[in-house]
Amino acid sequence: MVKDADRCPPHLAAPTPPNRSTSSASSASSSLNPSRGELPILQATTDLIKWFVPLLNRLPRDQKFALGDRIISNLYAVLEALVAARWSRDKLPLLEPAAARLDLLRIQTRLLHDFQLIDTRRYEHASRLLEAVARQLSGWLQQQQRRQPA
Repeated sequence: MVKDADRCPPHLAAPTPPNRSTSSASSASSSLNPSRGELPILQATTDLIKWFVPLLNRLPRDQKFALGDRIISNLYAVLEALVAARWSRDKLPLLEPAAARLDLLRIQTRLLHDFQLIDTRRYEHASRLLEAVARQLSGWLQQQQRRQPA
């Protein structure tokens, strides 16, 4: 039986064949809309949070309040930094710490797997979600670094 927390958002599920259309289903399930000027990195980060938080809330009590709470705090800190950077003129001081927190999230996720608190399938899925955010953040950082005067 698949629990709600184990499901990923429709647009993160396995790719559908080209003949099938899922655009209406995926856009209806999404609270952020890229067509209205929302940043894709914000959508990827909120998808990561929506997938991760229910999973972390089911951890054993000792790990839920130690590692689980730290991961949740880091997830929200990354989201907050990305939103702040979106509206800031000087983005680098906000994006660089977000990249460091994202790296920490990768390590913390590996610890969840090493402590056998999540299975390999969930670890791989979390890693893919983290990588999607990291790839976009890396591109944003590179763009901002090119804009910096020498």
